[in-house]
Amino acid sequence: MASTHDFLLTTLAEHLGQHQKVLLGFSGGLDSTVLLHLLVRLRAQSPPLHDRQIALRAIHIHHGLNSNADLWVEHCRQVCTDWQVEFRTEKVKLDIRQNGVEAAARHARYRAFQHELQQDEILITAQHLDDQAETFLLALKRGSGPAGLSAMPSRMSFAGTTLIRPLLNVSRVELEAYAQAQRLQWVEDDSNQDDRYDRNFLRLNIMPLLHQRWPHFPHAVSRSASLCAEQEQLLDELLQASLDVLITTEGSISIPPLVNSSEAKRNALLRRWLNRSGIKMPTREQLQRIWSEVALARQDAEPRFRLGQEDIRRYRQQLWLVPQYQNLAGIILEWNIQQVLMLPDGLGKLSPSKKGGIRVRMPNDNEQVTIRFGVQGNIRIVGRQHSRHSKKLWQELGVAPWLRERIPLLYYNEKLIAALGTFITQEGQCLSDDEGISVQWQKGNLHM
Repeated sequence: MASTHDFLLTTLAEHLGQHQKVLLGFSGGLDSTVLLHLLVRLRAQSPPLHDRQIALRAIHIHHGLNSNADLWVEHCRQVCTDWQVEFRTEKVKLDIRQNGVEAAARHARYRAFQHELQQDEILITAQHLDDQAETFLLALKRGSGPAGLSAMPSRMSFAGTTLIRPLLNVSRVELEAYAQAQRLQWVEDDSNQDDRYDRNFLRLNIMPLLHQRWPHFPHAVSRSASLCAEQEQLLDELLQASLDVLITTEGSISIPPLVNSSEAKRNALLRRWLNRSGIKMPTREQLQRIWSEVALARQDAEPRFRLGQEDIRRYRQQLWLVPQYQNLAGIILEWNIQQVLMLPDGLGKLSPSKKGGIRVRMPNDNEQVTIRFGVQGNIRIVGRQHSRHSKKLWQELGVAPWLRERIPLLYYNEKLIAALGTFITQEGQCLSDDEGISVQWQKGNLHM
């Protein structure tokens, strides 16, 4: 048994490598308790097993789903006190509207991890071999391709640092044996017995049968997941050159070169484009709709496809990934043009400026100054002899459709004076520098 335990310690040291600042996701359950104990042992023994002293912290996520959750927090706090580990707890709120409790809890948990991570600190979590097999089967149930069937990688980029799962080749039986030998105490989540949840259904009803029939089933699944991951890595390498050509400096992807690609190659390229922005992978049906309803929509259309919290839009023969912005139509903000004005939905602020911005005439005493969003009708701007309809003008000025409703419009009474950062109308023209005022827009969340 001692040799097995030493193997776990050596494996952990190999996964950590040169990393010395570690944040552990600590639920207080069997898996994370074993991993924390191993990390504490490794910290005490480094060197020789680890080249540097480990700075170890643990974070417990309070999901608010169980009546015993407060007791679990105190248990985790006491364990960390006993083992001299810095402890943090974070209470999260779950949004279960889209994907249910399990997915919402996971999303909230990793969002909290991301917020807590310090500079040069890695995140380490305690998923094990049986978790990997369950993840593979859940992906199979969803009809996932090789990317989904790759299940969980032992190492991946996360929040500007690295996420490591060092126990993916260790079974739950081995973890239990370690915990009993070390006389560890851990919490048991009674919700793990509720097989209404998909993962629990597999764990309670399916995995025992598979273990009984094929004792090495989790190891075989792990190999299949690794092979799928290898195939995805190979595709990444083969398609990298094509992606570099297709993706613009603004992050959009060019449509014309995709037209002559096979559907399989086009879908693979689109998936990798979306993955660069951290978007959850679409289904095959969703990819087909993105292509037919957005990329191939008629030329005068402004199509969009909603994917999670983002919209996929088309503009200038490119696909763009755009956040779902607040609708600003109808908003009217009164403004003392001599003062700072905060704009809605993270758009930044407006202020008078001695340098920069645009220069417009001062309002007359009887003119009320307001900021509005969205303009329709004919507009005559400085520098052009004739008026143009707003849609044509935005097109000529190269303003994407989703940005046209987010550019602050300066009005004096009902006269459009300027689209800040974009144009000045004839009604807003300043005839001399002495009588005008410069207005600067310090942009926030515009997503240009």
